[in-house]
Amino acid sequence: MKDPALTSFLAGKSERSVLLFHHLLEEFKSIGGITIHPAKTMIGIATPRKRIVYVTHFGKGFLHVVFPFKEPYPDNLCFQKIAQVPDDNLQFNHHFRMIELEDVNDEVRSFMKLAYELGK
Repeated sequence: MKDPALTSFLAGKSERSVLLFHHLLEEFKSIGGITIHPAKTMIGIATPRKRIVYVTHFGKGFLHVVFPFKEPYPDNLCFQKIAQVPDDNLQFNHHFRMIELEDVNDEVRSFMKLAYELGK
């Protein structure tokens, strides 16, 4: 059954970014059960307990994905930026730009698994 909120959110998005989004979802589903939470400006991906990742921008040919962690993980090749949330000593947003399906590589999968495990 289609989620009308998700269908509405994806309306008008580029075919390429929607393809990337569905690939990201399939990768998360291979890790464990997730739910999707479309909002006005972004889509949250959640474990049964909490939201673990946010798709914040659907470009013509890319997705911008934010992984909020309680500590920075600077030793990586996949995040283009890591920024501490102002006035929050416990949240560091890790910004990932997905352009190709292959961008979800072993390193990204390891952070997806970490986000999932921390969200259980």
